[in-house]
Amino acid sequence: MKVYAVLVLTIASVSAGFLPQDVAVHPRDSIAAPSIEGRITNGNKAATNQFPYQVGLSFTSSSGSWWCGGSIISNTWVLTAAHCTKGASSVTIYYGSTVRTSAKLKKKVSSSKFVQHSGYKASTLSNDISLIKTPSVKFTIAINKISLPAIASSYSSFAGQTAVASGWGKTSDSDSSATSNLQYAELQVISNAVCQQTFGSVITSGVICVASTNKKSTCQGDSGGPLALNGKLIGVTSFVSAKGCERNTPAGFTRVTSYLDWIKSKSGVFY
Repeated sequence: MKVYAVLVLTIASVSAGFLPQDVAVHPRDSIAAPSIEGRITNGNKAATNQFPYQVGLSFTSSSGSWWCGGSIISNTWVLTAAHCTKGASSVTIYYGSTVRTSAKLKKKVSSSKFVQHSGYKASTLSNDISLIKTPSVKFTIAINKISLPAIASSYSSFAGQTAVASGWGKTSDSDSSATSNLQYAELQVISNAVCQQTFGSVITSGVICVASTNKKSTCQGDSGGPLALNGKLIGVTSFVSAKGCERNTPAGFTRVTSYLDWIKSKSGVFY
């Protein structure tokens, strides 16, 4: 399947006039990373309650389990990536965790409560977004929602601004051991035109990219987690370079402003 995905992306890029320098893959599928647990590469340790909207998501299926991140957008909805929910039979949601294994609250939810975007395509990484309907949770200093961007901001590329990604993804490409502390990294948003120079036509209007410098990036285990700017959720962690997370190549996120209508129609949540 990975070979097929690479082939499709290559053909699409050439036909669209792009000659990509790299191939994009979901962090969950990255062969450069042997484990689905760890932390953001070369990031900073989060303080207690610094990211109350961040949740950990432990997915299970008949073929195995994996770890992703997600964002609380209301007391009954979590937003994450479609490549995280795909194939899962259930998820355990970890609320209020800074130390990953010490959640303030855990809720187990079956796949019947997943709302995966019907247009998600693993071959092109498009529409990589899902909602999870959750039991109602009480907001506290450790557990709280993050606001969605205003409709008016849909016209902004956010290029040049510094956003914050957080998660428990791998600390390096070679690391295979889990870390306990939530990590974060400040990353500069770049234009889609610049990102296309690396990944070609996989970069569409539904994607937002950040630059990776000094080996700071999202990585395996960060999938589905938040990219926040000025207290608003602007991205959902979607893909990195197939060559690894420390290559100083852009990292890609699902652009939340492109899916505000979809989120509202499926969950009723809007701002």
